[in-house]
Amino acid sequence: MKGTVTMSISRRRFLSSAATAAMSGPLISFEAGAQGKTILNMQLGWIAGGNQIGEVCAKALGYYEAEGIDMRIQPGGPNVDGVAVVASGRFEVGQVSSSPSLMLAASQDLPVVCFAAGCQKHPYAFYSLAKKPVREPKDFIGKKVGIQSTGIILLRALLAQNKISEKDVTIVPIGADMAPLLTGQVDVVTGWQTNSTALKVLGPDKVALSLWDAGVKLYALPYYATAETLKTKGDLIAKYLRASAKGWAFAHANRDQATALLVKEYPNLIAADEREALDVMLSFSFGPQTKAEGWGTMDAAVWQQQIDLYASLGQFTKRTPKLSEVMTLDVLKATADARPRIG
Repeated sequence: MKGTVTMSISRRRFLSSAATAAMSGPLISFEAGAQGKTILNMQLGWIAGGNQIGEVCAKALGYYEAEGIDMRIQPGGPNVDGVAVVASGRFEVGQVSSSPSLMLAASQDLPVVCFAAGCQKHPYAFYSLAKKPVREPKDFIGKKVGIQSTGIILLRALLAQNKISEKDVTIVPIGADMAPLLTGQVDVVTGWQTNSTALKVLGPDKVALSLWDAGVKLYALPYYATAETLKTKGDLIAKYLRASAKGWAFAHANRDQATALLVKEYPNLIAADEREALDVMLSFSFGPQTKAEGWGTMDAAVWQQQIDLYASLGQFTKRTPKLSEVMTLDVLKATADARPRIG
């Protein structure tokens, strides 16, 4: 998942998935797990891996167990609409790659609400080479940008935020391969800064301009639940977040050991690659905001800015969601004293 980003969600897919889930009625059920603990399922939007290193540590070290939770990570994938799964009540919490997915869900009346942010700044970035660099938004003018279809809205948002005409940039649809930049077919490619393995092919001369630094402030790896779950089981979600926060703090302080726990849980991963990626990931998970307010914090003003920007780009085909439909600070406030303040 590190090298991909799901920013646009089709209305048809949302409604179809939600309708299918709804046919079986509300599925919210907080089962009794091992030794009487409450089962809590975390639905991902991708195949499980390094993005869950904090949760893996929390699980392995007994942090969830100490909160009375039997936590189970449910992998996603191309054929799994995680947002629809959680919206149906089948699983209790979820995580998507990027915050716009939750704004778009709310705009389609899916009752999912973000309660914490895994990354304080989005790692999505635009990469160029030193011989023809894009160091700031104005440098996009006259450039060919190789980009995946799901990322085009991000480029449009960047251009709109910086008052650059879309006609001044040539969009070249490409896949995940970054080779077109090296062969000169395009001047810019995109990727997540946390995907250190994929970025190696660009060599030491690569120039990165992050989406956040270009003025488009999105959150990555947001945690969410339904409004009903947050209302009726807020105490359970708070316990889950407290344990998760401790897991991420452990990963921050014990990086080699955290990587070993991750690879033990997911043996298909390569330890050296994950260890390198962890340093980058933690630079996005922790920063000045988390030092002041604790891991997982987020800003309502940043969310409102996202909603306003996407509304201006016509991304909400049904209606523009209200801020309260998209995010809540209630769980963060309930766990303020327990979430580690590291920056």
